[in-house]
This record gives sequence, C-alpha cells and structure tokens, in this order.
Amino acid sequence: MPSSKPLDPAALMALVTRVLDENRTMTVATLRPDGWPQATVVGFVHEELALYFVVARTSQKLANLQHDPRTSIAIGGAAGPGGEIRGLSMAARVEEVEDPGEIQRLNALVHERYPGAVVFAPRTSNCAVLRARPVILSLVDEAEGLSQPVLLELSTYTTLKRVAP
Repeated sequence: MPSSKPLDPAALMALVTRVLDENRTMTVATLRPDGWPQATVVGFVHEELALYFVVARTSQKLANLQHDPRTSIAIGGAAGPGGEIRGLSMAARVEEVEDPGEIQRLNALVHERYPGAVVFAPRTSNCAVLRARPVILSLVDEAEGLSQPVLLELSTYTTLKRVAP
C-alpha cells in the first residue's frame, strides 16, 4: 500500500536527514563466510547521506566487508510522544577511508556534533574508518503520515528518487 502523503525529493531528503540527525547508532549487517548474516550496532556520523563508522582491524565485520562490501543498515526507532516509528533501512556499499585529511575532517565533524565523543583514528591504528554509501533507502515516518515504507533509490550519492510501488 503506497503512502497517502505525496512528498517531493526535497521533503523526502529532509525526512531522511532528520532520521540521521536524531540517531547516533545504527545496525550494520554483513555476510559471514559461512553464509550467516552478522548484525552489529555501531556508532556513526553522517555527512549528507554518507555514513561513517569505525571497526577494529581484527573484527569479523571488517573481514566480511572486505570480502563483500555490500551491507544492510537500519537506523531509528520510536519517535514522538505517541511512540510513532521513524526509521531508515538501506542497502549500501562500504569502503575504507584512507585519506588522513578526510579522517581529520570527519573528526572535526564528530566534535562539532558530539562534543567529547571518541574520534576516528588514522589508518595506522588498529581501527578502520569506513564509509557506507547508500544505494537503496526505505523510509518510514509514522508521525509524517508515512506508515508504509517509501522506497528510494539514489541516482547519485545525494539525490533521492522515489521508486514506484
């Protein structure tokens, strides 16, 4: 059943951005070598629709993503006084951020949004800074009348296009 509330791409982007701004954690699901999915909660910061997070270099999550960079991500939960659901799920591709200048810029972003938070470390550390770039998004925002998922496809990493039901 399609949403009863028609929204233009700018309004949809505003709703997606609000979900990202309201949350600091997300669930990242990867595929293990034995075929089982592995879902883990991680902290993140976003810049537009790019999501950044850190994992240990020795983690199963990093090994999984190096083998297959596709991931599923879920963000959100109950919002508003009535406990309405507001969230995103997405299919994304993950890559490691290796540029020290970009990592420094991300650290400034983390400090701006979350003063006192732990920051991203350079490539030489035992952590890997990862960037998830969404390809397909599914948005639910019951408070905005979107009780059924709105499926969105990204034609670029920052341009949303509604997919017909």
